[in-house]
Amino acid sequence: MTSTTSTAPSPLGSPDRVKTAIAAAVGTSVENYDFIAYGTAAALYFGPVFFPNEDPVVGTLLAFATLAVGFLMRPIGGAIGGYLGDRFGRKPVLVGAMLVMGGATFVIGVLPTYATVGILAPILLVVIRMIQGLAFGAEWGGAVTMAYEHAPWNRRGMFAAIPQSGNPLGIALASLMFLVCANLPGDWAWRVPFLLSLILVVAGLIVRARLSESPEFEEAKETGKIEKNPFLATLRKDWRGILRVIALRIVESFAYYLTATFLLNYLTTNHPDTRSIALAAITVASVVAIGTTFLAGSLSDRFGRRPLYIAACVTAILFAFPMYWLTNDGVPALIFAVFVFGIAFIHATLTGVQGSLLSEQFGTTRRTSGASIGYQVAASLGGFAPLLATLLTGVFGWPGAAMLYILAAVIGLAGILTARETWGRAQRTKVAAQIEEARRETVTA
Repeated sequence: MTSTTSTAPSPLGSPDRVKTAIAAAVGTSVENYDFIAYGTAAALYFGPVFFPNEDPVVGTLLAFATLAVGFLMRPIGGAIGGYLGDRFGRKPVLVGAMLVMGGATFVIGVLPTYATVGILAPILLVVIRMIQGLAFGAEWGGAVTMAYEHAPWNRRGMFAAIPQSGNPLGIALASLMFLVCANLPGDWAWRVPFLLSLILVVAGLIVRARLSESPEFEEAKETGKIEKNPFLATLRKDWRGILRVIALRIVESFAYYLTATFLLNYLTTNHPDTRSIALAAITVASVVAIGTTFLAGSLSDRFGRRPLYIAACVTAILFAFPMYWLTNDGVPALIFAVFVFGIAFIHATLTGVQGSLLSEQFGTTRRTSGASIGYQVAASLGGFAPLLATLLTGVFGWPGAAMLYILAAVIGLAGILTARETWGRAQRTKVAAQIEEARRETVTA
């Protein structure tokens, strides 16, 4: 990791390490607000608004299908963003992705409904959802890579978890906004959250525009190590890493959407009076998850990446059936407990470790491409989780959704058990010596 060039990254991290991590988190929270707002609206409003049907289950299925369309576009966005980030730099991708995402989200807020323009309404919704998917797919790899590559080498788990903490922050803001707007008249209950996202986008753009480029990318550029085609090079040289990332990400993606989206719809369908309770629970869980995500990343610096990930996967397997046993009767306290545990502890632990764990599966010149492709392919599969759960519930009842949750957790467990520890005792000892040497050189200079 050392170099004789003037742009060699320091084991102590770059001078902009804190600013970069916070800026990445601000942008990630905005992107997640925009993307999650759609999932919430799909669960609560979009069925009758854009897909009117006498059978409410069909309307829900169609609304979740458009949710899945956005996820299908995310691997394409990840491939594009990864290519540009590894070829031309991380920073331009972050700014461009936010511009596209923010514009698409605002447009959803002004879309005409089926009652106004007929079939054109769902068509426009699907197109905008596809654009959202492209932008969101391009976002994650650059944000996490920037934070990771600016960080001190012995604190990369913590710093890479900072933009990951932006995920629950964006989710909390979106859930809170829908909760606040729930009593607005007519379509304003879902339009206002999309329209107000414009304020967050402007704030995020101002922060991200001030970022400095990744020191590791600058070193690779100066030494002529940049891949001419990072996308093809990653597929050819790192396909095993991509498959590993997909397995590691499946559990996290399914765990979230089977809780925050499917369980939300399941509860509000069977117990309509629990809508506000469930939204409040998701909001609280997301706020708690901000701290849990950061804590998980910090703990991974101390104990390694694998132990925490294994524990979270095993806990998810054990939680699948109890989450329905506890919520089936619509008891508010139990609903709160399930959402907080599922989102703020299981999901947040996984996301907190992922920032560093997934980044460490690839070298600098293919890191954004490899992590983005694997991450977004798994996310595209996760986008079908509410749809699959709805279908399985129609056949087997709620145990069908619980078994789907277990399947995803087993895949994630298999992924982490077959992955090498990227931050084991040997790596920690070596980096500690490099940091001590760098500190002595700094004092001497």
